[in-house]
Amino acid sequence: MVFDRPQPNQPRRRQPPATANSDMNPRRVITVGVGGHSGGHSGGHSGGQPPIPSPWLNPENPPQPHPEASFVEYLRWMRSPDAEYKDPTKVQILQMAQEGANYSKRLEHLTKRTELIAKNSFKVQCPWRIRVGGHRGPESILLPAFDALGMPYIPSSTLRGIARTQAIREIITQQQIDWKQAEKQIAPWFGSLDAKNKSDRSGKVVFLDAYPLPNQNILAVDMANNIWQWENNSPKYSPNPNPFLSLEKPIFVIGLCLASGCQDNQILEKVKYWLITGLQAGVGSQVNTGYGQLNPAGKVTYQSEFFRVEFILEGQLIHGQQKFRNINQPYRRHTNGNLRSDTINHAEVRPVAFKSMLRYWFRTFALGILEPTQVQAWENKIFGGINPSKEYGWLMIRVLEGRITQKEPQSRDDKCGEQKGILTLNYSPEIPKEKQANLQKLAQNLTWLMFNLGGIGQGARRPCYSRQNREYAPWWRGSTIIPDSIDSFWRLPKTPKEFQQLFRQKLEAFYQALQALGANFNYLQLKNCGTARNNQWTEAIDANCRIIVCSAKEDFDKPYALVVLHSQDLKFNGNYDGNLCGKVGREVKPSPIWIADLQEYQVVTVFGANVDPRKKYLEILDNSIQIFPL
Repeated sequence: MVFDRPQPNQPRRRQPPATANSDMNPRRVITVGVGGHSGGHSGGHSGGQPPIPSPWLNPENPPQPHPEASFVEYLRWMRSPDAEYKDPTKVQILQMAQEGANYSKRLEHLTKRTELIAKNSFKVQCPWRIRVGGHRGPESILLPAFDALGMPYIPSSTLRGIARTQAIREIITQQQIDWKQAEKQIAPWFGSLDAKNKSDRSGKVVFLDAYPLPNQNILAVDMANNIWQWENNSPKYSPNPNPFLSLEKPIFVIGLCLASGCQDNQILEKVKYWLITGLQAGVGSQVNTGYGQLNPAGKVTYQSEFFRVEFILEGQLIHGQQKFRNINQPYRRHTNGNLRSDTINHAEVRPVAFKSMLRYWFRTFALGILEPTQVQAWENKIFGGINPSKEYGWLMIRVLEGRITQKEPQSRDDKCGEQKGILTLNYSPEIPKEKQANLQKLAQNLTWLMFNLGGIGQGARRPCYSRQNREYAPWWRGSTIIPDSIDSFWRLPKTPKEFQQLFRQKLEAFYQALQALGANFNYLQLKNCGTARNNQWTEAIDANCRIIVCSAKEDFDKPYALVVLHSQDLKFNGNYDGNLCGKVGREVKPSPIWIADLQEYQVVTVFGANVDPRKKYLEILDNSIQIFPL
């Protein structure tokens, strides 16, 4: 299906096509997400098979925690870590804690106590999720910080550290001095044992622990998935969904008061200002990925933002957690008798998905012009990383007003799913000021490339399309992300030839910005990032990669480039060729081909394009123009 980009006052919408019969097999996709693992073992009482597994240590007498009990109470009764069905039952425990806990009475008491003790209290709200501190629980489940009674909170030491760090950073910016010198100047507010003035050797402001306002669903099961890992200087595809608990959209009560012997309200107000500014920048883990932002009502500022674009995402959507349909019956029996997790996707507009995709395209482009060790270094410097060195990262990604405007289809006649929001790019506090202009240029052009080379979330390598064999869900495949903007930056030309020139401008601007940041390379001399074979390729936009733009008539309600990819001529033993369309099962490989539908034409990225069957695919495409290599 070909459709228009959104016009002013007329945003684009898809309409469900008429149901049609076809002998084409549905394309298999890789399923990742919390609770989405196949059990792989037989179960149940029939045929002498073992019963459906229980998450509890004693399945014959399962505990029934009181609703006001901490989620820690659920974890203490968890079954043995070497049991079968390890991951699904772990997720079952987390969902039980999320849905069964009710901390309202205790949190009401704690927040009122803060307001009574504090001379100055105020509320801050998290627009998305937050995870502060914490530790590893059973089976390495990442747990947020909780107090002695198991209530989630922000420790007072964390709040003091945020305000103190913000004060130091402001002094460094204003006076152009180093960290140690600035640290000495904050002693009148935060204290220092090395202060010459005895009155400055202790802090003037007392920070209280911050608790969220009573909320039935304060805990939320979350998911981290490290899809790409560096192995022997080569990126390796290895999805690894890891469930953990975070807090979703909490409102915290923050309390401050002057220390005994101090009566200066100006000191209190100054520290409060630093704290609020620091909280808006983010608190806890993954602040560069949309987590941890805390905003006071009516005082939201985005001083670090340098770019934004409204977007519409259509197709299989961005997913986080997968929820069990029935928490007490988390499995269903497969046709072969094995048990599988019975889950449903939980669609969510996740900033981490945008950051991961920007990072992916940065890596693939950089591998074509830099050595792998240099790519890793620059990737960590810009996006942050743990290995090989712990770096905060220069770029901060946030999504504002993220929402689902069309739920995933429940019948074959429903529209495709749709999500909306505002993607914003921000400077992190770690970026040197002299690097900001070049980072802005790099990130803006990288975002343009991301929007026009593929999608976001599940099915990102294919544009959104309807399955002709609509007997089974999902009835829509793929992902199309659309900039919902009339700004000239996003305006696309009408012909493939004109797009070729525009693409070259954006890519050269990306390369030039990376050079200006300090990378040394010649983008006209592409590297060969590994040997390409029929069943082997590297996801790198290098000498073996081709990007083409093509336009021809659609068929089967699919854009032309996708019709050719799914054609009988390219099938292997009657099925889709795994070296074109990707593989699932024991050997999991993502497809080496990305297809983006841009209304009048499609942009096709092919890794390892110099050998069959990918070379043959490119030869079959009609009316195509090569836009990479330049």
